[in-house]
Amino acid sequence: MSENLIQASAGVPWSAWQHSAHLARASWMPPEQLCPPGRRLVLIAPHPDDEILMAGGLLTQFRGREHELLIISATDGEGSHPDSTHWTEHRLRRQRPLESRQALTQLDLDLNNLDWRRLNLKDGSLPREEAFLVNHLTQALRPDDVLMATWRGDGHCDHEAVGRAAAQAALARKAQLVEVPVWAWHWAQPDDPRLPWPRAHRLTLDEANLARKRKALTAHVSQLEPDGPRAPVLPATLLDCLLQPFELVFL
Repeated sequence: MSENLIQASAGVPWSAWQHSAHLARASWMPPEQLCPPGRRLVLIAPHPDDEILMAGGLLTQFRGREHELLIISATDGEGSHPDSTHWTEHRLRRQRPLESRQALTQLDLDLNNLDWRRLNLKDGSLPREEAFLVNHLTQALRPDDVLMATWRGDGHCDHEAVGRAAAQAALARKAQLVEVPVWAWHWAQPDDPRLPWPRAHRLTLDEANLARKRKALTAHVSQLEPDGPRAPVLPATLLDCLLQPFELVFL
C-alpha cells in the first residue's frame, strides 16, 4: 500500500467496520493492563498528531505518571501539504510541533515532567533513516518497557519504517512491542486478511478519556482544515474510526 493509494481511497466508514467479524473478536483490555503503574511506555510517532491518533486515550492514563512516559517524535511533519502556498514546509516545521505540544497539554499531561524527544528527521524519508531509528530506540529502551509504534503494514512509508525499526529494537532489548494501525482504517476492508487479526486487542476508553482525546486532536488545526480546494489531510471517515471508545493495538 503506497501513499498514493491511501490518497486515492475514499475511506472505509465506521458503519462498515461495525460489521467486521475480526474486529468483533478482538478482546477488550483496560489500558492499565497494557502498561500498569511502574512500567514505562515508550511511544514513537512518525509525525505530529500520530501520538494522539494512535494512543490519545491511553496517554491520558499517564497524568501524574509522566516520569513513566517517553514520547519520541521522528519528524516535524513538514511534508503533509506538498505544493501548498499556505502550509509551506517551513511553516509546517514550526506549526506542527506546536500543535503537538497543545494536544498533549489537552490530555492533562505535565510537559515539564515529560521526556519528549524530537528527532527532526525529514518527513517522508524515514525508510532511509531506519538504521538510525533502530539504534536510537535500542539505546532508549529498557528491558521491561512497552514500546508502541505505528503498524509495519500501515500503508504510509514513514509509519511502516517506524514499525519495522521498533520491532527490531524491541526484540534486541526484550521490550514488549505494541503496533497501532492508523491509515489502515482508511484503506483496509473490515475483514482484510492483510491485518494481523490474531494479535488484535481493543484498549477500553471511558467517556472522559475519549473526550480528552477528541479535544487533543482539535489542536492539530493544520491537518483538520481544508487548504483552499484541497480536503483536510485527515479525512472525516478516518477520524470517525479513530475516535471510537477503544484503541486497536496489535500485540
